[in-house]
Amino acid sequence: MSTFERLLSLWVALAMVSGIAIGTMGPGLMQAIAGLEVASINLVVAVLIWAMVYPMMVNVDFGAVAGVARQPKGLLVTLVVNWLVKPFTMALLAVLFFQHVFAPLISPEDAAQYTAGLILLGAAPCTAMVFVWSQLTRGDATYTLVQVSVNDLIMVVAFAPIVALLLGVTDIAVPWETLVLATVLYVALPLGAGLLTRRALGNDAAIEAFSARIKPLSMIGLVATVAILFGLQGDVILARPMVIALIAVPILIQSYGIFALAYGAAWALRVPHRIAAPCAMIGTSNFFELAVAVAISLFGLNSGAALATVVGVLVEVPVMLSLVAFANRTRARFPGPP
Repeated sequence: MSTFERLLSLWVALAMVSGIAIGTMGPGLMQAIAGLEVASINLVVAVLIWAMVYPMMVNVDFGAVAGVARQPKGLLVTLVVNWLVKPFTMALLAVLFFQHVFAPLISPEDAAQYTAGLILLGAAPCTAMVFVWSQLTRGDATYTLVQVSVNDLIMVVAFAPIVALLLGVTDIAVPWETLVLATVLYVALPLGAGLLTRRALGNDAAIEAFSARIKPLSMIGLVATVAILFGLQGDVILARPMVIALIAVPILIQSYGIFALAYGAAWALRVPHRIAAPCAMIGTSNFFELAVAVAISLFGLNSGAALATVVGVLVEVPVMLSLVAFANRTRARFPGPP
């Protein structure tokens, strides 16, 4: 790893502070960036995420897709954790903390809103950022693509019923524009660009050399994204720090708990590390655009539910970086490539 990559946590921390400072001192700039939005997806952030995802897509070998069938355990762990465990543990933690542990500190109305927001986060596993976490753990690019693709197909049919069940709301309007646009921007376009790049380069040596040159794009995109996200929410963070901290508690417990479950299951099943690390990251990370969009449509822009989904965004990057570091330190405990 380069010096820049080894110090990534430091750059992210500086990006958080810088983002809040810019959002406070230059609100006009942040408002302009916030206005560049289509179907609840910020186009500036979308470009940065594209820059993060593209370097890994260059490493996707379509000829190896058939080999995924020979390693079904990683995909099985991902699907079981994402759809049979994660939404329900998030709902349980939300109720536990906001209806009981934190009940003396917040009103019942706010507690219900925060609970709803966390449920929306728990039902929306990651689509785009997992490619970044996979690359940082030297994950299998082809297998990660298959995991994300299958997960997205299930999300199309399972997200609304799960949210309706846990929220007790029958009329869930899934923002199809957000789902489709996110899939196109974060998966289809960078995947197509990666495929064209592989064909243009022609051989493995050239592909490997090119990947090494563009890899810093992912890190730069990540740092810039963090700065923008914290800049957009700087006023909220400074105005309501205790509420932000309270909402972060169940999210942190959920994130580390889900990662431990998925990573531990992959280790017990003897899944190779290059598959195990991404399969644990997918369930831990969240599709925040979808969660935020549904929270706003159901409860309003200034609702507690929308705030809870935003806190999920702010907490995610530091948490995921710590899990990337842990996964890299424990690589030797897993079997190597088959």
